[in-house]
Amino acid sequence: MRAMIAIVLAAVALAGCKPDNDVTGSINCANKLYSPYHPKDMNQCMAACIACDRGVITTCSTSCTLKGAR
Repeated sequence: MRAMIAIVLAAVALAGCKPDNDVTGSINCANKLYSPYHPKDMNQCMAACIACDRGVITTCSTSCTLKGAR
């Protein structure tokens, strides 16, 4: 019985793990700002975040850093 509960809990936990798709169009917006948009470039990432996602400096900095921008 415990094994069944563990399997069900693992299945529920794994069901929530799926990659987020960009459905907001922010990539298209970033491509309009920079013709060769490089999300790993901190300046481009910050500008795209602020302009396209209506972010602020603090949240965009954190987001870009988590995405690997330097």
